[in-house]
Parts: sequence; C-alpha cells; structure tokens
Amino acid sequence: MSEIVATCPRCKAKEITFDLLTDIPLYVKYKWQYWFEAFCVCRACNRSTIFVLSQRDINDKVEIKNGLSSYSRAVNQIVKIEGHISLKDIAAEQPPEHLPKQIEAAFREGAACMAIACHNAAATMFRLCIDLATKDMLPVEEVEGLNRSTRRNLGLRLPWLFDNGLLPEALRELSTCIKDNGNDGAHDGTLGEEDAADILDFTFVLLERIYTEQKRIELAKERRNARR
Repeated sequence: MSEIVATCPRCKAKEITFDLLTDIPLYVKYKWQYWFEAFCVCRACNRSTIFVLSQRDINDKVEIKNGLSSYSRAVNQIVKIEGHISLKDIAAEQPPEHLPKQIEAAFREGAACMAIACHNAAATMFRLCIDLATKDMLPVEEVEGLNRSTRRNLGLRLPWLFDNGLLPEALRELSTCIKDNGNDGAHDGTLGEEDAADILDFTFVLLERIYTEQKRIELAKERRNARR
C-alpha cells in the first residue's frame, strides 16, 4: 500500500502518515506535469481526506503514469501536495479559458470565496481580476481625458474604456456593479450575495471577451494555416 506524509486537515496532526488507497488522474500541465486526486486515510484519526497532488519532476514520468497507489514508497518523493478537497470546491465557478496566471489565480480565489459565502472577499478578488485586465488596455502615451485618477481608479477607468471603444458597448450595463467612485461596498464589508454575483458575472464575461475569445480566434487561425 502506498503512503503519503502530510498535516491532517481533520485532526490537525502534523507530518502524519496517510494510507493512500486510490488515486485518479486529473489533467496534465506544461505537457509533462500530472495532477491527481488521491483518497487517503490518516493513521492518527482514521478519517479520510482527498488530496490534490502534482508531479514534482519531469523525470518521474514513468513512475507517475503507473499510478500513485502502486508506488512502494512515500509518494512525497514524486509529488507535491497542492491542497485538499473541501467545502470551497463545491460548485465553485470555473474561470474562463486562456487567462494569464495571475488573473486566473485571483478568479479561482474569488470563486472559492463565493462557494463558502464570503461575498466581500469574493468581490475583492473579482475586482482585482478586472483591475489587472483593464490596466493593460490603457494606452501608455498621454491621451486627452486619461489622467492619473482614471488610470488608478477602476470605477473611473471602465467608463473611459467604454467611451473610447476599447471595451464592447454591450458590456456597459453589466459594469454598473462597479460604482463610479470605485467603492462597490467591498471596502465597507456590506456586500450581499446578489452584489457579489453581479460582479462575478461581469468579471467572467469581461475576461472571456478580452482573453478567451481572442485566444480561440488565434488557435483557429493556426489550425487553418496548418491545413494549407
């Protein structure tokens, strides 16, 4: 039976050995790094945890592909513990495809906060996604009407981007969840579920327009060129 050493999320025992009973492959990153979910039982409290694991080194490909539960030593040698499945993973909204890593990480954190009803924290992370995405859309050179406050303040930046045709007009109505003064209530801790859901919807559609659709068009062009 395979083993893994970790801190138990259930009894909080540190560096305790778990029996790794079974595992399933999730996906492959960077064309070599295998990710897994592994069902494990703590030897201290005899309760189960599903760990999320990723391959440590590209050279461990053969051992990884044979499955973790058949590994004869502690699997910590060939995988890293990325986390464990918990309440935050229940019905969490998945991010759009082809996002920059920093924006994807912020979106996933916001979605996890939404799943456990931390609406103010969720809104803050979704605002961060919008902030990061729209800053890159501003021209570097000086432009009339684009002052320091507009560059810095998300609530002022969005109308400027709409007015200057840099964001689709169809998204303007959805953007009203971001107040003109840049304070949508998250700073005061007064957001409810509907407020956070509105910001989530705008964030998702905006990121799809900026990143996902453009990347899909790019990939379609590459496939067309490859067929010629």
